[in-house]
Amino acid sequence: MIFSYWENKTWLSNIDFVVVGSGIVGINCALELRVKHPKSKIVVLEKGLIPHGASSRNAGFACFGSLTEIISDLDSHGPSEVYELIQKRVSGLSRLRNLLGDKQIKYKQFGGNEIFLKDDIEKFHNSLEKIEEINKLIEPLFNDKVFELNKNKFNFQNTLEEIIFNKFEGQIDTGEMMDALLSKAYKSNIRVINNVSVESFEDIGPSVKVYTNQFTISCNKLFIATNGFSESIIQEKVVPARAQVLITKPIKNLKVIGTFHFQQGYYYFRNIDDRILLGGGRNLDFHAENTNEFGVTDTIQSKLEQLLTDVILPKSNFEIEQRWSGIMGIGNKKTTITKQLSNNVYCGVRLGGMGVAIGTNIGSELANLI
Repeated sequence: MIFSYWENKTWLSNIDFVVVGSGIVGINCALELRVKHPKSKIVVLEKGLIPHGASSRNAGFACFGSLTEIISDLDSHGPSEVYELIQKRVSGLSRLRNLLGDKQIKYKQFGGNEIFLKDDIEKFHNSLEKIEEINKLIEPLFNDKVFELNKNKFNFQNTLEEIIFNKFEGQIDTGEMMDALLSKAYKSNIRVINNVSVESFEDIGPSVKVYTNQFTISCNKLFIATNGFSESIIQEKVVPARAQVLITKPIKNLKVIGTFHFQQGYYYFRNIDDRILLGGGRNLDFHAENTNEFGVTDTIQSKLEQLLTDVILPKSNFEIEQRWSGIMGIGNKKTTITKQLSNNVYCGVRLGGMGVAIGTNIGSELANLI
């Protein structure tokens, strides 16, 4: 494409910082760069029409991990590492809320609930044995006990009569969150260019050449914030992980309020606008779901519908209104990769499905690597 003098001058030349990805990490990186370098020219490149990975396609859980997830994390991470992971999630959520305001992102702290299917009774008892240990581990972050045993009052079917309740968990509207972040970027004179895919880059010492499907530009510093799509640009060990979701049409007199997890977080659902949003099922076919291709599959969508019918809404008439997917970035550890890749190139990736919780902090940390 041949650009005009004006287009080139305004958007594509004399760039100090290029950020790849306009999701929660990328925009927070750009905002932090603006604070640290108020006179700099900052350009964000986004492959989609709108933020198009997980930031605007997730379930909107403001969470830091269910009890069974934390127990599972302790099998592969030490207690101090798990504590640090949860600390970063709690800190990140607090920073996000302070940055945008609870009203703007429609934050509601209805609490989180972990339910157990009748077939999971052994997992339930194992969790109860660990609940005191986990509460003791993370209590300093909340100055209170986090997980407690409650009665299951939601009329779910084929589930145990008790649940694990966490009063500190909330939910947000992720569309409103991203809209607010982008609005802050525009007001901070940060240029966001959509429909541009970064294909490669070359750090040539004093600057970086960035090659895209539309043009080639140069900048002083390059920041990669593409999470699940990172493997096409950098060599870090980030595995793309597709998460499939569906949402019902509005349901009259819906009594299900809050966020819900079961089967170690592989399934999750919540209320939103008198609807049920339900996602998960990657565990049915990890190989097929380790992809950066959007889409839904009959295997997983059928399972999600079956859970709605047999567990979540057994006595309700409901219709599915929409299905979609998002792409996360995961690895063999829950820790993120925030590092300098070369003299002028940096990355903040592998958020492990916790982008809402940690994305604000990771964006800031990425900007502060220089």
